[in-house]
Amino acid sequence: MPDRDAAAWLWLRDRLSALRPAARPGAAPAEAAAVVRTAVVTDSASALPAVWVHACAGDGRLTVIPMPVMVGAEIYGEGEDDITETIALALASGKSVKTSRPSPGQFEQAFLAAERQGYEGVVSIHISGGLSGTADAARLAAGRVGIPVEVLDSATVGMALGMGVQSAVLAAAAGLDAPAVRAIAEEQLARTKVYFYVPSLEQLRRGGRIGAAASLLGTMFAIKPILAVDDGKIIPLEKVRSAAKAVARLEEIAAADAASRPEGRARLAVHHFGNPEEAEALADRLAAALPQSPRAQISSLPAVLAAHAGLGVLAVIVGESGGAAAEPEPPAVAG
Repeated sequence: MPDRDAAAWLWLRDRLSALRPAARPGAAPAEAAAVVRTAVVTDSASALPAVWVHACAGDGRLTVIPMPVMVGAEIYGEGEDDITETIALALASGKSVKTSRPSPGQFEQAFLAAERQGYEGVVSIHISGGLSGTADAARLAAGRVGIPVEVLDSATVGMALGMGVQSAVLAAAAGLDAPAVRAIAEEQLARTKVYFYVPSLEQLRRGGRIGAAASLLGTMFAIKPILAVDDGKIIPLEKVRSAAKAVARLEEIAAADAASRPEGRARLAVHHFGNPEEAEALADRLAAALPQSPRAQISSLPAVLAAHAGLGVLAVIVGESGGAAAEPEPPAVAG
């Protein structure tokens, strides 16, 4: 299912447009917009909407490194191959599905490209180091290029990571240097939470993301766990006895978190894998419970995360928009 470019995300593109010189009929020539001094690099676990990536990638300010997924003996790259159906079929049939980090060489090429395009620094923001060695690969590459690279372990995944990346891109577009862009991304990431439900813990156990004992408990007693990402690791929040009750509890937890944010500032995303109708229904109920908040963006979980979560996963990301640090004001444009 393609990404839904919901109203909750349109403000991001509007703000990027505001950072470019306008050309209105009869208006005086616009002054040059602030020089974009910092490029942003991330990985495909950030789950950024494809239309948003395309809008930001044209001038090199944003690069998304594909994370490899191995199905049997075949290696696929997120974003380079259409692998969603392949992974779904492999998981349904019990075929081996594994993931790996991108190579340091991929990051080196991205950093060198930013240097060639005239950027003065790079902020490289990645999936939790507790779940992947991606940030380590970026750090290895950072020492091989001539411009400074700030590597940030986001300690999270999915659109929780994506929200931090979006804030970084906006800060970079406003002309901030790499340390300032990193600080803004860190602040946004600190305000963002991940809650999710998986029908089975087996795939997470196979990938080493949870302990064998936790997986056995879920299998033996048909427990449907509500999980979260905390301090970069997957932790259990609650154990529920049925799938329906688990989804309902996931909704309650996410809605309570969103309602606790400053009025109108909560931003939500819903991820799924192989169950888009459930995701749509969950987003509808969240919208009814949170009338002051924009409707959640709905997207399929990135392949690198789906490979571990398995079929039927539902995840809710709760973050915030606004705030001086997370949403820098665009530079003034003449005319």
